[in-house]
Amino acid sequence: MTQLEYIERLVNAEHANPCELLGPHQTSIGGQRTFSVRAFAPDAQEARLVLDLPGSQPIQMNRIHEAGFFEALLPIPNPSAPYRIQVKDSNGTVIERHDPYAFGPLVSEYDLHLFSEGTLFKAYETLGAHLKTVNGISGVHFVVWAPNATRVSVIGGFNRWDGRCHPMIRRGATGLWELFIPDIPEGTFYKYELRSGNATAPFTKADPYAFAAEVRPRTASIVRSIATYQWSDRAWMERRAGRDPLTAPLSIYEVHLGSWMRVPEEDGRWLTYRELANKLIPYVHDMDYTHIELLPITEHPFDGSWGYQATGYFAATSRFGPPEDFMAFVDTAHQAGIGVIMDWAPAHFPDDPHGLAWFDGTHLYDHEDPRLGFHPEWNSRIFNYGRVEVKNFLLNSALFWLDRYHIDGLRVDAVASMLYRDYGRKAGEWIPNQFGGNENLEAVAFLKELNVLVHQEYPGAVTIAEESTAWPGVSKPTYTGGLGFTFKWNMGWMHDTLEYFALDPLQRKHHQKKITFGLVYAFHENFVLVLSHDEVVHGKKTLLDKMPGDPWQQFANLRALYGFMYGHPGKKMLFMGGEFGQWWEWNHDDSLQWHLCEQEPHLGLQRYTRELNRLYTSEPALHEVDFDWTGFQWIDINDSENSVIAFLRKARNQDNAIVCVCNFTPVPRSHYRIGVPALGRYREVLNSDSAIYGGSNQGNEGGVMAEPTACHGFANSISLTLPPLSVLFLKTE
Repeated sequence: MTQLEYIERLVNAEHANPCELLGPHQTSIGGQRTFSVRAFAPDAQEARLVLDLPGSQPIQMNRIHEAGFFEALLPIPNPSAPYRIQVKDSNGTVIERHDPYAFGPLVSEYDLHLFSEGTLFKAYETLGAHLKTVNGISGVHFVVWAPNATRVSVIGGFNRWDGRCHPMIRRGATGLWELFIPDIPEGTFYKYELRSGNATAPFTKADPYAFAAEVRPRTASIVRSIATYQWSDRAWMERRAGRDPLTAPLSIYEVHLGSWMRVPEEDGRWLTYRELANKLIPYVHDMDYTHIELLPITEHPFDGSWGYQATGYFAATSRFGPPEDFMAFVDTAHQAGIGVIMDWAPAHFPDDPHGLAWFDGTHLYDHEDPRLGFHPEWNSRIFNYGRVEVKNFLLNSALFWLDRYHIDGLRVDAVASMLYRDYGRKAGEWIPNQFGGNENLEAVAFLKELNVLVHQEYPGAVTIAEESTAWPGVSKPTYTGGLGFTFKWNMGWMHDTLEYFALDPLQRKHHQKKITFGLVYAFHENFVLVLSHDEVVHGKKTLLDKMPGDPWQQFANLRALYGFMYGHPGKKMLFMGGEFGQWWEWNHDDSLQWHLCEQEPHLGLQRYTRELNRLYTSEPALHEVDFDWTGFQWIDINDSENSVIAFLRKARNQDNAIVCVCNFTPVPRSHYRIGVPALGRYREVLNSDSAIYGGSNQGNEGGVMAEPTACHGFANSISLTLPPLSVLFLKTE
């Protein structure tokens, strides 16, 4: 191919290796070695070469091709001397910038090797857009993975979104493309323009490794530095590293940042990250939760996906502010003693044209065969976990949030859909694995590696699986054959418990096993008891509205539900609005009903939830031994006629115990005797029927004395007044 043909390919944006033509090149004139500089400035009137040397004068460049290909000889023998290209465009505007093609490749051979084998676990420091200074010249280094593209360019306002201007340099068989573009600042909007043999025209994509993006519906990536924020949470991070999450209290307030609270005076706009730090964090601290769990804040184009269909796996959504503001939010939480868990969605991704789907003209991140790569239930794409670079992309995303944003844990969404090839599919719509089974072996391997890396690199951080099947060992260590998660959502407990509480209390005696069955498997996994956002949408009604009876009974039932939840083994999670009794179903486009907190009995329910958290976090018996029978003992499971259950919760010190008694009917019961392990006075430390919480104020006047009367297999017992629809917590003094 002649040089002119190469130039034709370049000006038509079809050349895969622009360095063959552009930048400084050795040449020979009259037998003397010298260097020429070539530049492509589409549609430019003229171009001049400006050396960064004292006293040098601009050198007029010769037009080699009418489309804007220019060349000039260097008057000095050193091709590495800094220079700029001065271009006058068709409007007469003069723009002067350093030449990107005067800089060699910046990605090291070692990083290329690690990327190819899938062990570049800080790839986010290499791929994406990074502010750098090279040879004293500042700019942005762009790196993207697109192995099947025939040409990739960086486009943005700096080149009028023209894919001909900044074609990238391909780095061999790795599929990586890179380019250092001098003189562009932080905040620059950009995308990649790609050509592929599978597409008739160039197409554009956002940067998969971008740290920020435009607010929807716009889709450009944004150059952001995330290395300058000064953290103030060292004490928290050190404490976290030394804490055992299995024995520590974990009471999670699940939040959707876009709808927790809005600003009605300003057309119902979102709160910013900074405003949320000033409002949400103090509220959670006052309510005595230990952690916040955020519905996904990774960038996503569609509000109605709640963040679960992400396009930016390294970008905190710009809806609420820039990256450093989200860092400030996490920092504020840590300084208040509150951990931050974020929902993370590696199970699938949307097919938005600017996203990962068909990224380089092929099914790069997913499978081409829809029986493996398409999710029929969510109309989305399924990651190819068996592809080294895809697995590395997801592992990097997970580690990135723990590293750069100090996130304390990841709640991994839709794990069940990852584990099974036939999830949500009919016969003939899926492909068995190599052994003929329905297990997604590549996804299993990915999840195990994810959990090993998180726990190895970030001590004290947690991973939580949303997994609803009977897959064994989800929260057991990988060295025992488990998946390695710290915790697993207890979906079975949630469904059984909500079904039980939705019953008319008169019918509950026929369904006692629904409320007790959870203890049959309570210690098979490290469970989190969840009342999540999924239970208060799509016609399911709010938790309060699910409760039967008149309004008084509805509130009493809900207090009893929460009391049972906090007494039951397992960590705790409640979705926002549940703590004060939201009447409306959750709407991601609207604020919670905060005006209800000015009224009783909503205010009473809020007080009760706060006191439950305080009791739970302060009493080791309620959180220290959540995953073993030594932390739990039935007192009475058999009184279905009265719908009463009683049990003990114990700390590692077995003498430290809490008695929990639940009356799930609206009938108060006097002189109700239950067995207890020791004599002494049993103080009533929390009564859900207290008037301050909106109850009828029946109870035991602060406590009762145990008597040496045998009951329920114990040598001693207490006689109680059980208020209607109530839970009592008692402790020996």
